[in-house]
Amino acid sequence: MNASKRLLPVLAALLGSAVLSTSAMAAELPAPPDAKVVDQRPAVDKERIYPLGSLRKISGKLRMDGQVNARGQVSATTYELPETQTARQAFNDAREALQQGGAHTLYWCQARDCGESSLWVNDVFDGARLSGADDQQAFVLLRQAAPDDNTLTAIYAITRGNRRAYLHVENFVADAPLGELLPTPATVLHELRSTGDLDYPAMGETPDETWVALLARSLQLDSSIRVSVSGVSNAAAAAWRDALVAKGVRAARLETGTESVKGLHLEIIR
Repeated sequence: MNASKRLLPVLAALLGSAVLSTSAMAAELPAPPDAKVVDQRPAVDKERIYPLGSLRKISGKLRMDGQVNARGQVSATTYELPETQTARQAFNDAREALQQGGAHTLYWCQARDCGESSLWVNDVFDGARLSGADDQQAFVLLRQAAPDDNTLTAIYAITRGNRRAYLHVENFVADAPLGELLPTPATVLHELRSTGDLDYPAMGETPDETWVALLARSLQLDSSIRVSVSGVSNAAAAAWRDALVAKGVRAARLETGTESVKGLHLEIIR
């Protein structure tokens, strides 16, 4: 059974209209099947910081490589998952459901790559139920596509020592436009490894220099990966490939796709 069929119960049935009014994305995110709501926080206006990197503390201060810092409406729900569903499964189902709805990933980490789980619990989400081991956690921050691109959804999953699994979903609607936010190179690589391909339908025929630099940095994190590059035409695909080579990606690692696609498509060559 695919993710969309497993996730028929929608979040709207659990959160109610007061929460859903703050975010169109909240209405699109299905709730985990048979999950129990153990904490629900209605929308409030507050300043919010979402990490874009591993968490650590230095001299008592929280540190991360990047962050989104904005003020807006925040609502949250924490689910206790049934024994038949793992935290990883619920996390992936929720992430995929949002991506299918048009959201794109800004930051995605798993296990110890996220940093200390206690920092996520106490400094980011303030939820004691989410305490667990560093290697049993996962986090993703997604941004809705235009025209709702001032909306973010943060998803955090954890399995506690008693084997109870939890999924925390937080929706944030910024008061002001968030501007350009790019995924981290590690996140792009993580997505590529996990799914085998990446789609950027908004990309044009002429390579975007900012995205060329980001994709090149991502591919350089793992020199063993070979990728096929497709675009809206053969000429566009060749232009993107040449631009990545110019940014330092070895030409032998890149091939030009033979099919035209909307925007830009990268696919791992097996």
